[in-house]
Amino acid sequence: MPGLKKRSVNLAGHATSVALEPEFWVVLENIAKERRISLAALIAELDSKRGESLLASFCRLSALAFVQGRATIKRKKV
Repeated sequence: MPGLKKRSVNLAGHATSVALEPEFWVVLENIAKERRISLAALIAELDSKRGESLLASFCRLSALAFVQGRATIKRKKV
């Protein structure tokens, strides 16, 4: 598995960066595309919902929940 990939985002007027594995970025990009919002808008939304969690950790958990939800839908269709 390749290392972390950093992306810069502007959150609440402050520039910051998020470092995630490329696989998580792919899932987050898919979520943003499906919702027809930018990746930056998705990250900002996740930031507003994360509470005390670290942003990178919350992004990973959100991506995982999305993938698990897709797997559940596929199992129900079979």
